[in-house]
Amino acid sequence: MKRLAVFCASSEGRNPRIKAAAEQLGRLLVSRGITLVYGGASRGIMRVIADEVLKNGGRVIGVIPRFLVDVEIAHRGLNELIVTESMHERKLKMFELSDAFAALPGGIGTLEELFEIATWAQLNLHKKPMAVLNTDSYYRYLFKQLDHMVAEGLLKSFMREELKVATGPEELLKILETHEAGNGNFLKESLV
Repeated sequence: MKRLAVFCASSEGRNPRIKAAAEQLGRLLVSRGITLVYGGASRGIMRVIADEVLKNGGRVIGVIPRFLVDVEIAHRGLNELIVTESMHERKLKMFELSDAFAALPGGIGTLEELFEIATWAQLNLHKKPMAVLNTDSYYRYLFKQLDHMVAEGLLKSFMREELKVATGPEELLKILETHEAGNGNFLKESLV
């Protein structure tokens, strides 16, 4: 894995452990020579992880749509800042640039990005690893919901299993680095 796309919040939230986990992940990326690909903002958890990577001599690529350059305040200190014309272009560019995907605690935008990537995997559009950093059990109710969807027969268990969960940054990277894609027949299996 040479480049990791990280989906995360444009605010810092209330839990200092979430910020600390983002900082730790940033340092780990640098120590492993992994480039951070993220949403390009200079605020929130997005800024925290980008600044940590930069502070430790790592490489950061930000991808931000033009209409959010001023709203999210585009980070001007990155190695590379790519400005797209739309959110759709942003997600596609992040996908193209990345070997794997991680979601840190975040809001609805983070979930939307994560689920779009998961949907693309289900449709056999990629076999790249995906994982969620579940700092302080932040996503516990999300995973209960996914398990409920499986129990109700509306989400296939193989797809639920493909979305890996880590409790800390070290475990997150280990999961992503040792990932073995599913059987590659997600689309066929999801229609059965």
